[in-house]
Amino acid sequence: MSVRLNTMDRRSLNPGNWNVRVRSTAAAVLAVTVCLLLAGGALLFVLYRNLEHSARAAADSRSHQITEQLRTQPPQELDASLLATDGQIGAVQILDSAGNVLATSAGIPSSPVLAAPLPPGESAYLGNLHFGHERDYWVAAHGTMSLNGPVTVVTGADREPVEGVLATVAALLAIGAPVVLGFVAVATYRLIGAALRPVERIRARVAAISTDQLDERVPVPAARDEIADLAVTMNSMLARLEAGHLAQRRFVSDASHELRSPLATITAALELAQSRPELIDMALVDESLLPEARRMHALVEDLLLLARADEDSLTHLRVDVDIDDLILAERARLRGLPGIAVSATVDPVRVAGDPQQLARLVRNLVDNAVRHAHTRITLACRRCEGNAVIDVTDDGPGIAPADRARIFERFVRLDTPRTREFGGSGLGLAIAAEIVAAHHGSIDIRDHEDEGAHFVVTLPIGDDPYVSDGIE
Repeated sequence: MSVRLNTMDRRSLNPGNWNVRVRSTAAAVLAVTVCLLLAGGALLFVLYRNLEHSARAAADSRSHQITEQLRTQPPQELDASLLATDGQIGAVQILDSAGNVLATSAGIPSSPVLAAPLPPGESAYLGNLHFGHERDYWVAAHGTMSLNGPVTVVTGADREPVEGVLATVAALLAIGAPVVLGFVAVATYRLIGAALRPVERIRARVAAISTDQLDERVPVPAARDEIADLAVTMNSMLARLEAGHLAQRRFVSDASHELRSPLATITAALELAQSRPELIDMALVDESLLPEARRMHALVEDLLLLARADEDSLTHLRVDVDIDDLILAERARLRGLPGIAVSATVDPVRVAGDPQQLARLVRNLVDNAVRHAHTRITLACRRCEGNAVIDVTDDGPGIAPADRARIFERFVRLDTPRTREFGGSGLGLAIAAEIVAAHHGSIDIRDHEDEGAHFVVTLPIGDDPYVSDGIE
């Protein structure tokens, strides 16, 4: 038990285990303590220097007064007030040229403080000395002439009053500092607690939000400060999570719906084969089972490709791909399509990317045009300002401006002509958009002069050695 208590004590003394309020309070107290120590030391030093200067200035002034009076009368007849002591002047002695004491303050020993008097006109600061007893003085000596000959005036500024004032100020600082530190600690602890209270509310709300409650939002404080910015950012993140969660649920629902029909057809045929094998013939296999199986296989491949796109691992291959070859290959594939004329205008353009995915991009756009064209499809590729531009145009019903953004969403079919009966699963354009994004390009739908849909893909390219040469 004692070992556990000692361990807990050591952990509590470790600043890394303190919470924000305790760490902030400790930091504030430490900072104020350092400031008080520095300020107190500076105050005592300045006060000491000022008091010392004042006392020494008073002693110098007394020395000059004595010097002036000695010019007119001998040392033994000096005014007694000039030899008197007060709160600053602690001692006065007048010595002759032989070092004998001619006059001295009351209560001061008669022994001379100087061994060698100064000649007239010279001055000296003797530092901290004492006149035969324990009291210390700042002693200065001045040599001058009197009626009886050369003398030395020695004055001592008393240090004891200065030290008493310093001791009083230091005691007041020692008493006041803990009070100030206690006030700082309490105020900081309470202020930090008040500042962190909105953070605690945000934390509690986030902890209560589950995947079924992503529409909840954290409270935003009224004050427009960093915590309010945190709450706004948290709400934005929750909105993105909600949108992603809804998109994921919608994606699973749509995928399940798309897979249900071919699976139901194949399951029904297998159950029929189990119970009535004589009814299964090649016509049923060729007209129902194989098309539904191929359709389901294609849908699964599309879903896997989109899953790779969501993991940001759609493409890692970077080789030179001739976009003009892809366009011409699609024109050749569509040659002989009944009722639809296909034309292609290409300039030699090369980009770096995954050839299979870029071919899938062009194929999806062309297949979309085939499903909705009336009589004509136009394909083109060109180079424009360091980019490869792919144009796929059809003369079908076109796409309304309001639907041009959502047409690239998954499992989106805009109207009756764009339904499953016409071969679309709603993933072709979504896959095209993901492939374009993986190649750092853009895809747009623009207005066409003869109605219809006009898809424009822009892919970045580097230096292309080709020279533009139109091929019709």
